[in-house]
Amino acid sequence: MEVEGMRIALIGYGKMGRAIEALGLQQGHSFPLVIDEGNTVDLNAANTSGVDVAVEFSTPRTAPGNISRCLELGLPVVSGTTGWNDRFEEVASNCRTLGGAFFFASNFSVGVNILFAMNRKLAAIMNRFPEYHVSMREVHHIHKQDAPSGTAITLADQIIDGLERTSDWSLDESPDTATLHIQSVREGEVMGVHTVTYESALDIISLGHTAKSREAFAAGALMAAAFLPGKKGIFGMKDLLNI
Repeated sequence: MEVEGMRIALIGYGKMGRAIEALGLQQGHSFPLVIDEGNTVDLNAANTSGVDVAVEFSTPRTAPGNISRCLELGLPVVSGTTGWNDRFEEVASNCRTLGGAFFFASNFSVGVNILFAMNRKLAAIMNRFPEYHVSMREVHHIHKQDAPSGTAITLADQIIDGLERTSDWSLDESPDTATLHIQSVREGEVMGVHTVTYESALDIISLGHTAKSREAFAAGALMAAAFLPGKKGIFGMKDLLNI
């Protein structure tokens, strides 16, 4: 899905924000408002007049306020900031109260969302094979602020929902087989590697995804931005991709 000529408010101007801007300009969109740490007061009614949608990639600390401010302004908002799960329901409640439109994804890559669909299916299958122990490894660049990644948490939550013998996840290794261990690694400039592993005494089953560039995430975020205007409610990649 690609809509030409959207006017996008870009909130957060780090590497991800710049990738979205670069790809968006190639697609014919404009960015009349760019908000970063030094000009948050510019996120106001005057500056968002005529803007079609906001795309928010900031920090776990600032994301809830940024999203809520967009909703108060009547601006549909797409967010890919992770690490603020403890406040998600607060923001979702604001969206419902205000009759707004909010699109959230822990990962906007189409490939990762195919991985999510496969992960749910595999977890359900593995209920029949208790001899396999599940674990996960995720690797990201050294600048990433949250650990584990939002994508890893989504994968873990899917496994906990679908695999009856698993009830929790932890960054710490534990002899408790009901706890899914997530190994979280930060090194170099790695865009993102996620691997779910089921291991028995006889073999290993691996399910994974490796991101090659930020453009995959930027493309998905722009697809979400084109999807959201004119809608009300809370949406995610399952709504966009129908998988």
